[in-house]
Amino acid sequence: MKLLICSDIHGAAGVAKALVEQADALACDAIVFLGDLLYFGPRNSLPEGHNPALTAEVFNKRAERIIACRGNCEAEVDQMVLKFPISSDYALIYDGKRRIFATHGHIYSPECLPPLARGDMFLYGHTHIQTLVENDEGIILCNPGSPSLPKRGSPSGYAIYDAGRLELCAL
Repeated sequence: MKLLICSDIHGAAGVAKALVEQADALACDAIVFLGDLLYFGPRNSLPEGHNPALTAEVFNKRAERIIACRGNCEAEVDQMVLKFPISSDYALIYDGKRRIFATHGHIYSPECLPPLARGDMFLYGHTHIQTLVENDEGIILCNPGSPSLPKRGSPSGYAIYDAGRLELCAL
């Protein structure tokens, strides 16, 4: 199973197009979206190319290949323009015996993990900072960063999951 994992696009349509093109080029089975797809919220600046309607259109064309969860900037009205579910606080993905817990990071976080076992993966966004570490319990923690509004010197990024391995990538 190959997944492109991204978070915190905040309505940047050019970034949305680039991510879909990258997922296609890498022959990804799905795009895992960790929230904050359309809007930027009061704490962020307006991302370059902000166009929530076009961003929705770009991802709607791949609706059957998207696994998504709700971020802190999503609203109920967003579901009205998206053809894939985005209202859940998390998504569970299974790759064989490995459990992958995908969430935005404002409810569950590295400091407030759901019940996970050694070897499981915890995917989160929210901070806009790329991170890939294994904690003391043997759980792999991965934040793909933000491709549109990276923070604290983090690159504009995403992550790739391929056959049990995670890799951070720059856009």
